[in-house]
Amino acid sequence: MGQKVSRSDFEWVYTEEPHASRRKIILEKYPQIKKLFGHDPNFKWVAGAMVLTQILALFVVKDLSWLWLLVAAYCFGGIINHSLMLAVHEISHNLAFGHSRPMHNRILGFICNLPIGLPMSISFKKYHLEHHRYQGDEAIDTDIPTLLEARLFDTTFGKFLWVCLQPFFYIFRPLVINPKPPTRLEIINTVVQLTFNTLIVYFLGWKPLAYLLIGSILAMGLHPVAGHFISEHYMFAKGFETYSYYGPLNWITFNVGYHNEHHDFPAVPGSRLPEVKRIAKEFYDTMPQHTSWTRVLYDFIMDPAVGPYARVKRRQRGLAS
Repeated sequence: MGQKVSRSDFEWVYTEEPHASRRKIILEKYPQIKKLFGHDPNFKWVAGAMVLTQILALFVVKDLSWLWLLVAAYCFGGIINHSLMLAVHEISHNLAFGHSRPMHNRILGFICNLPIGLPMSISFKKYHLEHHRYQGDEAIDTDIPTLLEARLFDTTFGKFLWVCLQPFFYIFRPLVINPKPPTRLEIINTVVQLTFNTLIVYFLGWKPLAYLLIGSILAMGLHPVAGHFISEHYMFAKGFETYSYYGPLNWITFNVGYHNEHHDFPAVPGSRLPEVKRIAKEFYDTMPQHTSWTRVLYDFIMDPAVGPYARVKRRQRGLAS
């Protein structure tokens, strides 16, 4: 478990991120993909049902022992909360109500955020859209581990700890790499979330709130659904910086596994990404892909060729190379 990773630096490249150019090529060949653009009218009902499920679950978990609460948080509540995080991801692209109704998207984001326990919907949007536009940028893309992370967690056991601590890196890394002043909507998001949390404690006690928070944290770490965090952009095959996964966990994650398709066409809702792959299959079938998010976690931890360093990075424009 003390074996060190074989990489000592990130994979530095001097080309543009690949998705914009591939999108142009695919649309020239398959212009009908443009018909898939736009919001998914069924999305709000699916996301709303998950929020309601978690609220109803609070009345059950309040009487559980702490041991069974942890089991419920890992095996049930955390999965729903992770799915709601990916609902927030869809909403960040305005895929719930469309670009013409931005506040409808933001309000639904507040609602989907409630069971997660920590205010994140607005903050996620402002950083995630930059991840799309500036993928791999050393100073802008906060999806990439910091140099300190890569150096500290460079052994097999270190990578295991890094995976377990992944939710905290996602929370605090943007504040280190690319801090931004809070916006008015972020403040509203925080007030709404803290009010909801306070009401839970007042009416139901601390256990239901713990169920939500613990579930969110556990399902972002060493958990099968969290495998997508690593599968999406960690370089398992040299020269490829985005990977798709077409397995069954897409059913509960809004097809986030179709990640090359998503980055190529962020205006297409998750429910229609399989159609993108079907139409342009010759572009996607030939690229490396993952078959299991659980296997991704195992390989990330055990394979010395993979680790926090295994990311494609680009120099920020204007900085000395």
